[in-house]
Amino acid sequence: MQKHITRIHRMTLMIGLISLPNRLISQTNASVNQMLQALVNDSDLESAGISFRAIDLSNDSVVAEYNPKQGLSPASTTKLFTTATAFQLLGSRYMPSTYLSYTGKIDSNGVLNGNIIITGKGDPTLGSRFFYPEEKKDTFLSDWIYAIQQLGIKKINGTILADGSDFGYNGVPKGWSWSDMGNYYGAGPSGLVVYDNMTSLYFSTGSTAGDLSTLDSIRPIIPRLQLDNRVKANNVRGDQSYVFGAPYSNDWFIEGSLPLNQSGFRVKAAIPDPELLMATTFWQALKDSSIESIMPAAAMRPYYTKKEAWYYDTTLILRYQKYNVNDIAYYTNQRSVNLFAEELLCLIGYEKLGVGTTEKGLAVEENYWKSRIDVRTIELTDGSGLSRTNAISSYHFTELLKYMDRQKSNAFENTLPVAGKSGTLLHVCKGQAGQGRIVAKSGTMSRIKSYAGYVNTQSGKKLAFAIIVNNFLGSSSILVNKMEKIFNAMALL
Repeated sequence: MQKHITRIHRMTLMIGLISLPNRLISQTNASVNQMLQALVNDSDLESAGISFRAIDLSNDSVVAEYNPKQGLSPASTTKLFTTATAFQLLGSRYMPSTYLSYTGKIDSNGVLNGNIIITGKGDPTLGSRFFYPEEKKDTFLSDWIYAIQQLGIKKINGTILADGSDFGYNGVPKGWSWSDMGNYYGAGPSGLVVYDNMTSLYFSTGSTAGDLSTLDSIRPIIPRLQLDNRVKANNVRGDQSYVFGAPYSNDWFIEGSLPLNQSGFRVKAAIPDPELLMATTFWQALKDSSIESIMPAAAMRPYYTKKEAWYYDTTLILRYQKYNVNDIAYYTNQRSVNLFAEELLCLIGYEKLGVGTTEKGLAVEENYWKSRIDVRTIELTDGSGLSRTNAISSYHFTELLKYMDRQKSNAFENTLPVAGKSGTLLHVCKGQAGQGRIVAKSGTMSRIKSYAGYVNTQSGKKLAFAIIVNNFLGSSSILVNKMEKIFNAMALL
């Protein structure tokens, strides 16, 4: 069956036009349709799944579309649903918190006969590289230590306990691949997040291809981790290694290749147990400040189903808040941070249902949107798009974008990268008609490429658009070049 564009038939573009303005509008639309038709007919996409839709937000008319209701895996454009829901349900000024409290009593000698408890409520910004330069990443530790010193505590006759149990211990959302878990972009959500739930592995590599690389150090050090190093030096460019490991497991391995003749080559990996790392990191920071805890640091996970009475008899030291939803959503969309998207989704579940898990967040998200747009055929299993089991169509995205455009605030739109200027769209339409006129979220995985956002056309119109392509041949960069022709045509409307 011959593929065709459903909005405007080519013959309609050439005949039956009465007025000059209508003719100009139709011919301009024709350019969008022609570029779209060229993409659809491209030999590299003959077996691909394609969904495209562009609408004029002034009157809801369809500019062009192709398979608009075909559900495809959109990769990171999924983050649009997550961040939009966070803005609508949490609000741009909502700030996730971390609580510092103690049990027991402080005696006249400054000895706390009890424990320090760190209770996490899903704040992903503690020590985050997106919010702090390297030399400032431990600001939260300094703030916490100062608060403890102000109470006169000089010694802790107990332990440091980290508790993120309100967000469960699922580790990662359903549908995530084994090849993603363990790598920094596959860090799962948790009640306590520290340093983006990421650690760095530093390697030295040999001069001969096939030499086993040397793991020199891990920073921050991961308690109890056993890492089987299988990484070899090879004639490659950049990091071609992969870390494999399940959440809360101490047995991980890394394999693949790193460039020859490297010293201190950095490989970023996920943290298997953020609770435990938080507890041990704060324990060490206190010790370095001459406040010693006589018991080893501990995580709540092994004990959360049987919390003892002392746990509930606490005194608050500090409620720690620094950044809000607007700040977090900005980096979620600009830099496509999977962890931030998952944390926002869990925060939605926590605030509305009292449990900060992916499943609860998705339930709230679906319930919110079902009365606003048709979500019957949407399939969502995470908040970031790392799961290939997500299925969303260009129709769903444009309806979401239309709804958000009609809200009083433009906070959501301001989180989106600008073509040719910022974020993941820095090199898209660079020096072309679309530069500065397109704001959108991109999505990229193996054989998946997608974009969804807004176009401010040269004639003053505002469009909402989405394009999703699955299972294409060739490189992602070549496909983007082909998509740019559609983007530029929309910008010229």
